Amino acid sequence: MITLIGLGPMGQAMVRVLLENGHGVTVWNRTAARADDVVAAGAVRAETPADAVSASELVLLSLTDYAAMYDILGKAEDALAGKVIVNLSSDTPEKTREAADWVKARGGRFIAGGVMVPAPLVGKEEAYVFYSGPQEVFEKHRDTLALIGRADFLGEDVRLAQLFYQAQLDIFLTSLSVFLHASALVRSAGEPVAKFVPYAKDNFGMLAYYLEDAAKQVEEGEHPGDEANVTMMGATADHIVQASRDAGIDVALPEAIKSHYDRAIAAGHGRSSWTSLYEIIKKD
Repeated sequence: MITLIGLGPMGQAMVRVLLENGHGVTVWNRTAARADDVVAAGAVRAETPADAVSASELVLLSLTDYAAMYDILGKAEDALAGKVIVNLSSDTPEKTREAADWVKARGGRFIAGGVMVPAPLVGKEEAYVFYSGPQEVFEKHRDTLALIGRADFLGEDVRLAQLFYQAQLDIFLTSLSVFLHASALVRSAGEPVAKFVPYAKDNFGMLAYYLEDAAKQVEEGEHPGDEANVTMMGATADHIVQASRDAGIDVALPEAIKSHYDRAIAAGHGRSSWTSLYEIIKKD
């Protein structure tokens, strides 16, 4: 038996995958009616959080954030001893560490997770999930967790799953905003965004070409200049700001990017590669 607490779209998708793979699943949700569909599919409804935790050794949480964990499991503290709590909710790495300590103090064991696909892809080939925490605990339940998506264990530092999860979302959310900003530029001239999309797709795909060399330069702290040096790219960043201002669209995003180049130039990196922006961003 597995317990899953939190029946938003992601939680419901995970319950269905577990049921389809022959697992018994106990569920609980603050809005009880959200359990109706998965109960009809074979899940068992728990009446209280304590009942839900008591039903299984493995307890999965799919909640809005880590604060919700305390709200719910705070009503089931006496049931936590000996349980494995896998928190698949989103929050910061530091709050993850605090949550792990809280569960451990109550006799439980804690694994952090970050699900890297939307609900419709849970259990599909594209799905993967970051995990971190005690490795022996993770390995015991790896096969079950892998039903949700490929289980990528990052290490025993419990913060790592959320760190990688948030880093991936950093790329994702920023990329979506960048596309919308570029679309606003295109639309400012009355051109359809659909006309721009093939070029945007090529651009996003090409970015992968730069990543391995960029990672090497970041790790080594060396940023040899080339044709894509900070001064040249900073001038382009300024042109994007001016084009945006002329088009009457929001300039907050391009100005934020330009500020990286401006500060890198001020710090003496003008002839260095664009990767030297890392030295400004990391703020040691």
